[in-house]
Order: sequence, then C-alpha cells, then structure tokens
Amino acid sequence: MVDVQKNLKDAIDKMENSMFFLDESLAHIRAGKANPRILDGVKVEYYGTMTPLSSVANISTPDAKSIVVQPWEKSMLREIEKAILASEIGITPENNGEVIRLGIPPLTEERRRNLVKQSKQEGEDTKISIRTARREAIDILKKSLKEGMPEDVEKDAESEVQKVHDKYIKQVDEVVYEKEKEIMTV
Repeated sequence: MVDVQKNLKDAIDKMENSMFFLDESLAHIRAGKANPRILDGVKVEYYGTMTPLSSVANISTPDAKSIVVQPWEKSMLREIEKAILASEIGITPENNGEVIRLGIPPLTEERRRNLVKQSKQEGEDTKISIRTARREAIDILKKSLKEGMPEDVEKDAESEVQKVHDKYIKQVDEVVYEKEKEIMTV
C-alpha cells in the first residue's frame, strides 16, 4: 500500500522543481533592461576548462542599459570577449582594456512580442510538467486502490493532489504574466 503523504510530497517536489526551472528560463529572457543573468549561459576557456563567466569575472549593471564585465585577470579580457561574441546573446561587447561593456539595445515591438511568445511557451512547458506530476501521483493512488486502499482515502488524496496542482498552475500563470508585463514595459 502507498503512503499517501509521501506520494503527495513527491508530486509537490516535482512541481516545485518545474517552477524553479521556469524561473531560471525566464531569467534568461532579457526584458529591455540590463540583467546580469543573461550571461549565465556564457562559458569561457579558463586554463583549459570551460568555466562559467561569473566564475572568472565580476558582472555588474551600473545602469539599466549596460552590463559591465570586469575579469579578475586582465589576460582573460580576450577570452571573455570571444565567448560573449560566440554566445546567443546577440550583443557586441566593447573592450576598453580594463573592462568589457555590453550596451543593451532597446527592444523593438516585434522583438518584444517574440519574447512574450517565448515566455508563454516556457510557461506552457512548465504546466505540462506539473500536469505530468499530477497524473503520476494519481496513477499511483489508483494502483493502491486496487491493492486495498479504502476508496474514500484514495478520493481524498486525489482531491489533495488536484488542489496542489491548481495552486502551481495559478503560480505559473502569475509568473508568466509578470514577465510579460516586464517585457512589454518600454
């Protein structure tokens, strides 16, 4: 027989992981203002190893329209510049010999709409994984019903899983709506 609370906790953990992944995905979508997290995916060759940019340089945003990358070793300037150019960020770095500046260009209306579409797609993907977690939890409950779990206990547990599911789906909608608002704000 299945432990109902453990089954519910497993479903909650899966849904929580989906929300964490959504937050990470949305953080990489730039919304017209400087955000150092758009550089999270950039890797630099550092002594023969591919290393995250944040591990070899200080990344800051002095204002809403620029990002400054200050390497801890001057010799890394060229490598960092190459890595940024090779990445999918689409911003050309300016190297002044001390730091690398990234000027964040204003987004066009079309680009904003594409970013909103991308955000909504990330939200839909997250909803799918939350629904999958719900379905798995309910399948386990249905199996344990066949193994002798009382029907009322199974129904109560199923409705509890549904409540948790609804809470996370609502949370996804709110997060995506906030990101959409952030992107569309000029």
